[in-house]
Amino acid sequence: MNTIKEIVEKAKLFKGTVVLPEGMDPRVITAACAVKDRGIANPVVLGTPQEIAAAEAKAGLKLSDRGIETVDYTTSPLGEELAAVYLEAWNKKESRKPPEKQKIIDAAAALATLRGKRIYFGGMMVKTGRAHGLVAGSIASTGDMLRAAFHTIGTQPGVKLASSCFLMDLARPAPNGDEVLAFADCAVNPNPSAEQLVDIAFASAKTFKALTGREPRVAFLSYSTKGSAAGELVDKVRQAAELAKPRFAEAGIPVDGELQLDAALVKSVSELKNPGGALCGDANVLVFPDLQSGNIGYKLVQRLAGAEAIGPVLQGLAKPLNDLSRGCSAEDIVGTVAIAMLQAKAAEQAS
Repeated sequence: MNTIKEIVEKAKLFKGTVVLPEGMDPRVITAACAVKDRGIANPVVLGTPQEIAAAEAKAGLKLSDRGIETVDYTTSPLGEELAAVYLEAWNKKESRKPPEKQKIIDAAAALATLRGKRIYFGGMMVKTGRAHGLVAGSIASTGDMLRAAFHTIGTQPGVKLASSCFLMDLARPAPNGDEVLAFADCAVNPNPSAEQLVDIAFASAKTFKALTGREPRVAFLSYSTKGSAAGELVDKVRQAAELAKPRFAEAGIPVDGELQLDAALVKSVSELKNPGGALCGDANVLVFPDLQSGNIGYKLVQRLAGAEAIGPVLQGLAKPLNDLSRGCSAEDIVGTVAIAMLQAKAAEQAS
């Protein structure tokens, strides 16, 4: 169970920049100092001077002692540059809608949005290349994070929605011998369609490769294996697996479905239930049919089998923007920064 340590060590080689918008949180101050001290990334912390001073006092640390850059998003001249880019992108997107649904904004409104919403300000820093990724959510809600992601960074080409996955660092290997699995989507999309499951699966495969360096093998999970049961829920997963095949074949990623969990992870069961399938019980990226099953599944493995659940990792975005639990520790923030830097590295290599 050393996956997060491996991620941190690999992130150090990238030498990227991360923006941490919640500078009023002492945990963020502590994490920023740790990220800098350990050479994981170059942090930029957003906040007013008063916010940062109060958080530093509670943390017992000073960012300036480590040369960490701070930006007052409410007054910085950078806001005007970012607002101009935000304005253009927003109105371009709105212009594609029917006239009665358009919400065209002006320069003043764009600047007011960035001055009033620190996650948006940080997101625009990432969009314009001033940072490689953003990590927040120790105070902001997941909804706030997703809205900021959509309105600033956007999704990857060919991907219509953001999603999430957990890396499950297992206490003992799975039946197929894998020590790390990806579970998706366990945090964002409640009831994805077949088409959306394909996007989730593809993004999860890319996340798994970026963070572990291992080749992904993707299974769409169901309570049925290749027609052993019938019904609306099975049909959705079966359709997703069929839709996925051309896209995954082009990327050279093995994929199969619909599969029961044991057929996805146990060779002897796969040989019995799915002979000749694209996977032989060796899946390492598990795509659940909905949020309810995914969330239950990862927590079962975490709480009963002692796995470390790393995430949720937001994915499918054009550039890394990662969410935190509001109950996170400073060390959780450090690990999420490392994840964001590896995602940024993978995105640069793919471009």
